[in-house]
Amino acid sequence: MKNTLLFIALFGLYQPLFSQEKYSIPFFTTSIATTLTVNENYTLNNDDGEPFLLPNSLIARIGFGYQLHRRVLVSLHAGFDHHWGYNINAIPTFGTFRFNITENDGDALFIETSYGKLWRPSSRFSDGNYYGFGIGIASKISSRIESSVRFKYHRKSILGFENNRLDSFSLGIGFSFF
Repeated sequence: MKNTLLFIALFGLYQPLFSQEKYSIPFFTTSIATTLTVNENYTLNNDDGEPFLLPNSLIARIGFGYQLHRRVLVSLHAGFDHHWGYNINAIPTFGTFRFNITENDGDALFIETSYGKLWRPSSRFSDGNYYGFGIGIASKISSRIESSVRFKYHRKSILGFENNRLDSFSLGIGFSFF
């Protein structure tokens, strides 16, 4: 029985080394996003030219990771968040797990979840945790470049802030280089 289990384990490790398609591909990723807020000066009789939604932050990210399977990607990220509506700056560092729900000719619909640490460059608020969950569309530009559009929910746990957290939805674009 032990020999059979050892054979199955070794074959399971040996077989992917000689398979035709390699899925364990490293990549570098970068993205930029913004959160949107409702304009307080907007009126239904929109004769004053005020837009309904206004940008409320700038969210920039860089990261690296591995595509473990054609549907599964894991990555580590660092970034900078500036929420000018709340006068808050933060530096999140987090890991992301992405799963491609559907794929068609290099295009993919995916969901992703993130978890990590939120560092505060000022002493006004303490450090906290970072959580994220999103949905997006990725499209291959070439064999080595992929672009994406994401809609993501962020929760930044900040002790001392309203309700001890900052919840927001962001809309962003990104690029991955394989």
